[in-house]
Amino acid sequence: MTPIRALGLVSGGLDSTLAVRLMLDQGIDVIGVNFNTGFCITDTRRQVQRRKDANVNLRHEALRAGSDLGIPVEIVDVSQEYLDVVTNPRWGYGKNANPCIDCRIMMLCKAKAMLPDFGASFIFTGEVLGQRPMTQHRATMRQIEKQSELLGYLLRPLSAQKMPETEVEKQGWVDRSRLKGFYGRGRKPQLELAAQFGISDFPQPAGGCCFLTDPSFARKFFDFLQHRIVSEPVKPEDFLLLKVGRHLRLSAGFKLVLGRDEAENNYLETFKSGRWALRPMNTVGPLGLIENGIPADVLEQAARVLARYSDNQGLDSIEVSCERNGMANMIHAQPMSREEVAKLIIT
Repeated sequence: MTPIRALGLVSGGLDSTLAVRLMLDQGIDVIGVNFNTGFCITDTRRQVQRRKDANVNLRHEALRAGSDLGIPVEIVDVSQEYLDVVTNPRWGYGKNANPCIDCRIMMLCKAKAMLPDFGASFIFTGEVLGQRPMTQHRATMRQIEKQSELLGYLLRPLSAQKMPETEVEKQGWVDRSRLKGFYGRGRKPQLELAAQFGISDFPQPAGGCCFLTDPSFARKFFDFLQHRIVSEPVKPEDFLLLKVGRHLRLSAGFKLVLGRDEAENNYLETFKSGRWALRPMNTVGPLGLIENGIPADVLEQAARVLARYSDNQGLDSIEVSCERNGMANMIHAQPMSREEVAKLIIT
C-alpha cells in the first residue's frame, strides 16, 4: 500500500522534531515545511557575522533537523506577504510585537494550499496544548484550525490525546493510542521522549528564534510604526535595519542607527544609499546612519551622539565625517552627555 503522506511544520526545535518522529514511527511519509518570515534571529546573525567572517556557519535548524530525521524540508519564503501580517494583525499582538495567531493561520493556510502539490493528506505541528500563552490555549488552537480551514485535518501529535479526535485518527491514518497527551509549559515529558528516541541535538527554547518576541526589537518596531509615513508602503528594508544596531530617536522624523561592533558596522554599510553616513575620523567608533533630508541642527545632534559612543580618549570634541551620495563634510562634535543620550534611546 502507498503510505499516507503528511506535511509537518518544522522549525528544528525539539517539539516539531518529536512530532515528526512520532509520525515516522507510524509509517507516515513526512515532508517538512519551514516558512521564512524574514524575522528569524539566526538568519540575521548569519548575515551580520558573514560581513566580518566569511567562514561563519550558523546552521539552519529546520534543515539540520530534516537531515537528522531523514526527511526532506521545503523552505518557503513568505517574507514579503508577511509584512502585512506583522503590521496589520487581525488578531492583535502578543506580549511584544508578535502577531502569533495571525502568523499561525497564515502558515497553515500556506501549508494547506501545498497539500495537493505533494499528494499529502493532512498537516501536523509540534504544538503542545497550554505551552504558549497566546496560541496554544484549547479555544485558540481550535480557532486557528477553523480559520485555516483545516478542521479535522490538523494533527498535534504531542497533545492529541488531550484534544478531540481528528479525521486523521478516525480515518485510521494514525493510531491515536500511540500519540501523546502532553500539556502545559513544562518540558520534562518532551525531554524524556527525546531520550527514548535518542534525540540529543536540538536548540534550547530560551529566547526563541523570532525577533518579534524580543522586547528590545518590539520597542524599535512600534517606534517605526508610530513615526512612519503611512502613505508609503512598508518595505523589507524597513525591518532589516531594526534588527541590528543601537537606535535613537532624534526627532519625530529622524532616527539614528549606530553599529555596536565591527560586524554591525560592516552590515550597515550596505544601507548607506539615500542616507547620511556618519563616522568618527580621528578615533575608533560606530558607523551611524540617518535618513536623507535631515536639517543641519539635527545632523549636528547626530554627530554628538556618535561622539558619545566613540573612543574619544578624553578629547573635548572629535571630527565626524558626514557623507551623503559621495560628498562629505566634517563636524567637530562635542560628545553628548550621558543624560541627553538616555532621553533619545529607543533601544
